[in-house]
Amino acid sequence: MSSSNPASATSGNSVYDITLCVDDLRAALSGHGIVLPSLRVDLSSFAGAYRPPAGLVALGNCNAATARRLVTVLRGLTETPSRPPLDVELPAVPRALQGLRRTLRRYLDAPCSDVQLCLTELVTNVIRHVGEGTPVRVRVARTDGRRIRVEVTDPAGQALPVSLPGTLDDEQGRGLALLDAVALRWGVEQGVDGKTVWCELAEGERVAALAGGAERHSDAMPAE
Repeated sequence: MSSSNPASATSGNSVYDITLCVDDLRAALSGHGIVLPSLRVDLSSFAGAYRPPAGLVALGNCNAATARRLVTVLRGLTETPSRPPLDVELPAVPRALQGLRRTLRRYLDAPCSDVQLCLTELVTNVIRHVGEGTPVRVRVARTDGRRIRVEVTDPAGQALPVSLPGTLDDEQGRGLALLDAVALRWGVEQGVDGKTVWCELAEGERVAALAGGAERHSDAMPAE
């Protein structure tokens, strides 16, 4: 018996394997709302280069809207995980806020006054209720679902955030009510070495009308 038969069964290029591949691809695309009606196995002569001969996956034709949706999905799968979170350690002092907002703008590479506003409030809360100069760790990352997560960690695990009245023009604290108004959600995680106050915001600008005068606190990107 020829020794080529075992290779044929395990090569992954049989008609059966290609058919399963097409079914898996169709199901994956459908999960993102993408349908390619002409997706199929092509048993044309072009498949003769494979050993054993099997077939090719024919993606077929699609309209421009489907093509754009496919591009969006593929870019999301390849770009989102590749960007590591912004991770900064610094003393919580008022003069650090300007540079922190500038760093955040550079990291997100998009208008982000709402994220800057919330980050400023979280760090300012540490200054006011834990103490100026307290070492903090700031983490910012894009998450699944087109959200931006902001975390500020400090060593004072028992000094929980306190909501105080403030105005939108106050550089040193607009109150945690701002997080309720701007963020999709926020909370506190207590640990052995301190606490982390976090919030999640939707991608894009959402608070232009709410923030009012806050733009003068958000620093424009310097020319590169």
